[in-house]
Amino acid sequence: MQLRDKVALITGGSQGLGLALAHELGRQGAKVAIVARRQPELDEAVHGLHAAHVTALGIRGDVGDKLAIYALLGQVQAGLGPIDILIHNASSLGPTRLVPLLDTDCEELSRAFAVNVLGAFRLSKAIVPGMLVRGAGLVLHISSDAAVNAYPGWGAYGASKAALDHLSRTLAAELGDSPVRVLSIDPGEMDTAMHRAALPDADTASLDSPHHVAQRIARLITQQDSPNGARLIAAESGLAS
Repeated sequence: MQLRDKVALITGGSQGLGLALAHELGRQGAKVAIVARRQPELDEAVHGLHAAHVTALGIRGDVGDKLAIYALLGQVQAGLGPIDILIHNASSLGPTRLVPLLDTDCEELSRAFAVNVLGAFRLSKAIVPGMLVRGAGLVLHISSDAAVNAYPGWGAYGASKAALDHLSRTLAAELGDSPVRVLSIDPGEMDTAMHRAALPDADTASLDSPHHVAQRIARLITQQDSPNGARLIAAESGLAS
C-alpha cells in the first residue's frame, strides 16, 4: 500500500503513538484525521501536523460514546474523503492507579471495554463496508502485551485488549479473501503519558519512543506481507506471533 493521498483515521491521535503515527503516515503523503477527547491537546497536535506540512484534520470525539460515531465519520469524510486506513489506537487503562481486578469498579471495567473494544467495533462496522465497495482498505488494531500475558493490576486493560485481538481475528476470518485486510499489532512498551500514568516509577530510559514504533508500523502497512488476521509485534519487524 502506497500511503500518498490515502486517508487514515487514527483514534487517540492527539498524543503518544497516535500522534507519532499521524506524523509518520503524513510524512509519507497520507491525509490524516485524528480523534481525541480534549480540545486543547487536539488543537496543539493539529497545529504541529500542519507545521510539518501534513494534511490533517482534528476531530473532538469520544470513541467510547456510541452516539458520537456517525458524526465523527461524517466530519472525516467531508473534510478528507473516504477512509482507506482505520487505526484503532484509542485506549482506556481502566483505573489510572492500577489496582487488583477484584478492586476494580464495574464502571471502570465497562469504560475500558467501551473504548478499547466497542468503540473499535462500531467504527469498523461503519467504515469497512465502504472499503469493501471501493475494493481496498486496512483496519489496524493497536494491541498490547497485556492481551496475552496476565499482569497484576492490568486486568481491565488486559481483558479488553484480549477481546480486541479476538475481534481482529474474527473480522479477518469473516472477510476472508476480500480486499480489506485486518491486523493487530503489539507496539511494545513506550514512553507515553498512558505508561507514565500506569507505572509512574518506571525507568523511561528502557522504553521505546512512539516515533520509532510509528516508523515500524508504517513499514508494516506499506509492505502488506503479513497474513490477514495476524497479530504482529512491532519490535520484530512484522513477524506474526
